[in-house]
Amino acid sequence: MEYYFSKTIDASFDEAIIRITDALKTEGFGIVSEIRMHEKFKEKLDIDFKKYTILGACIPAYAYKALQVEDKIGTMLPCNVIVQELSTNQIEVAAVNPIASMMAIKNPGLEGIAGDVTNKLEKVINQL
Repeated sequence: MEYYFSKTIDASFDEAIIRITDALKTEGFGIVSEIRMHEKFKEKLDIDFKKYTILGACIPAYAYKALQVEDKIGTMLPCNVIVQELSTNQIEVAAVNPIASMMAIKNPGLEGIAGDVTNKLEKVINQL
């Protein structure tokens, strides 16, 4: 089982961020964090790196349910989605596979939650 889903799209980097954010919203996700790794590497290490952003996506109702079942699950939240520039107007979007992540946690109460969130993330990636 892969730990992520991905798709390469034809778009500018900024357009891809908008497209994935909008697609996530259609499935009930909100963006709770955005880390522009290329900017951080430049700022902290003076290294030029390809455009690479990590979006922290979350559906609050599912996060709440998961925290009720497993209070340490916050170590694995939110669901990360990456957007990286492969070349000009070639952008890869990848999302974590929650089912694969949850395999590390031995709590059967998380299976249904992880399955639902996985289905939603797969749908988002596939519709790009």
